[in-house]
Parts: sequence; structure tokens; C-alpha cells
Amino acid sequence: MESRGVALPMPGLGRDKTGETAAFEALMRQHEAQVARTALRLLGRREDAQDAAQEVFLKLHRQLEQIDHSQNVAGWLYRVTVNVCRDMLRKRPSAAPIEEGRLAVVSTAEAEISREQLRRWIEGAIAALPEKERAALTLRDLEGLSTRDVAQILGSTEATVRSQISAARLKIRKMLRRRA
Repeated sequence: MESRGVALPMPGLGRDKTGETAAFEALMRQHEAQVARTALRLLGRREDAQDAAQEVFLKLHRQLEQIDHSQNVAGWLYRVTVNVCRDMLRKRPSAAPIEEGRLAVVSTAEAEISREQLRRWIEGAIAALPEKERAALTLRDLEGLSTRDVAQILGSTEATVRSQISAARLKIRKMLRRRA
């Protein structure tokens, strides 16, 4: 993985509560933006993303001593974030409304599309993707992870990830063409 995934030495881990607390706080500070950003992109709602991030860090705190810190903590956090978001999406009513303003509507096809409208359309298109395609696309294209890392995080093969990303991109293009 990239530099985001540098493993942190965890002095004092497992020896006393002070060392454990310091290790947890250091990991949380280092990765809170990554977790929150990924959750927001996967869930599409700020409140849900905050809840998901909180759940991810609760899991980190509970499992801190079991995590192999010589390995990539960022990868573990991405995997947990994706799984927490999947669980939240499964519990969400199928007709859950999308956050107001996420899908901009243009009155005529001739109307000029502003950058903000385009961003909202893309966000709405990503939110409408099936969960696995949305996760693969988010981790690869928006978070900038390698296909190999995405496959590891999602417990999939690189070929499957490439296929999911390709399908997601095609669906987004089609959705955007219908809006123009």
C-alpha cells in the first residue's frame, strides 16, 4: 500500500493502559480522515458516515492488542470500514431517501452543467451503484489504492475488482448521459 499504510510502532502496547491509550489515539489521529472519507463515499450521508467511523474506531479499540502492528493498519481499517458500511446499508430500508441535494436536477437539456452539479450527479450515481461495485470504485478511484490492495481489503481477486470497477464506471457514464 501507499505511504498511508505505514505501520506504526506501538510502544507500550499490551504492557499498560497508558501505552494502549496512546497507541489508539495515535492510530485514530492518523486514520480518522481516511475512515470518515471512505464511509461518506460508501454511505452517501454524513450522519451515517459519522456513525460508521465511530463503529470502526470502537472495533479498533476493542481489537487493538490483537492487531499485528507490523502489518498495514490502514488496510485493516479500510476492510473494517467497508464491512461496517455494508452492514449499515443492509439495515437501511430499501427506499431510504438520499440526502437532499445529492441528485441535482436540470430543468432543460440545454442548461449549462456547473462543476457542482456534475459533482452531485457523480455522487448520486456512485450512491446508486450496487454495494460491491461502489466499494471497489471508492477504494480504487477515490481513495487511490492499488487494485491488489482493493482486492485484499474486499477479500476478492484482482480480476474481480477490475471487473467491478469497469462495470461501475460504465453504469456511472450511462447515468450521467441520461441526465444531460
